[in-house]
Amino acid sequence: MLFVIVILSIYLASILLLIYGFTKVKNYDTIGLKPKNSFTIIVPFRNEAENLPVLLESFSKMNYPADLFEVILVDDESDFRFQILDFRFQITVVNNIRVSNSPKKDAITTAIPLIKTTWIITTDADCVVPENWLLTLDNYIQTHKVAMLAGAVTYECNNSFLHHFQQLDLASLQGATIGSFGIGKAFMCNGANLAYTKSLFEELNGFDGNNTIASGDDVFLLQKAIARFPKKVHYLKSENSIVTTKPVDNWKSLFYQRVRWASKTSSYQSSFGKLLGLIVFAGNLILVLSLGFWIMGSIPFLQLLFLSLSKFIIDSILIFKTNRFLTQNKIRYLVLSNLFYPFFSLSVALYAVFGKYEWKGRKFKT
Repeated sequence: MLFVIVILSIYLASILLLIYGFTKVKNYDTIGLKPKNSFTIIVPFRNEAENLPVLLESFSKMNYPADLFEVILVDDESDFRFQILDFRFQITVVNNIRVSNSPKKDAITTAIPLIKTTWIITTDADCVVPENWLLTLDNYIQTHKVAMLAGAVTYECNNSFLHHFQQLDLASLQGATIGSFGIGKAFMCNGANLAYTKSLFEELNGFDGNNTIASGDDVFLLQKAIARFPKKVHYLKSENSIVTTKPVDNWKSLFYQRVRWASKTSSYQSSFGKLLGLIVFAGNLILVLSLGFWIMGSIPFLQLLFLSLSKFIIDSILIFKTNRFLTQNKIRYLVLSNLFYPFFSLSVALYAVFGKYEWKGRKFKT
């Protein structure tokens, strides 16, 4: 019992620390300065004929001068050639040059030599950006000494449990991301909303050192940047810059997506990121084992209830804070999601150690 209490206490303290960090990162909503910075938006894609026009349409609605941004679409062996429509901004489509085990890293590296702007932004083909996305980035850059900016991502959900489970899971990840920035231990970001200077990318030698891992175009670059230039890497906590993406529509795809995300953890350069991943794994494991011990009659129900409620309360605080920032939608299926999450999380973590996953019609080893 003492061992369980110690693990739970460490878990609760860690989440409390992230909650504190979340409050330390202040909201930034200033968009009153005249646009100054130029941006190149890189969008790697594979078979996204349905989603790309929606993303490009959101670019066309942005409140930003068309001569200060351009878009490079990097086609990663799509089955059909994407046809560019007539937009007011410059669009270039290039074929991905594969040289590593990571399609997205290769796509970004392919686009780099074509970029003439100071700033690079990456996003995904199934996203939609808000109208003041670039303007908020520009204003923040003008008022801060920064070379990399991480931003928020949220889901556009329907009413299904699957979609809302993903939103709550994403809220916990985004909460951990923002919280880690707030305590000066940033280790995670989302490549669907990440900006950095071209000079920073070149100084870090791009993705050298982690090309064998299929994903991680975002977190590994972030961790390299923080190791070299910690004061120049910020989180842009602004409702004006939240990118919206689509949740997956079946449990198999969700499982593989989370396995892909989890498979990066062991290769983190951040010791804090590795430690936090281990603590979260231990916290979920303790809860699942306690349920098993209660079923076998080894522990009383009150002990199981205490463990479950303690974890539920602290997790819910972080989720509520983050979800309120990410979306105006009310939280749904919170209790059911919290009951299901430990089993889902443990399955993902264990499978990520030795399994394979599918991504964009391809199979990768973890």
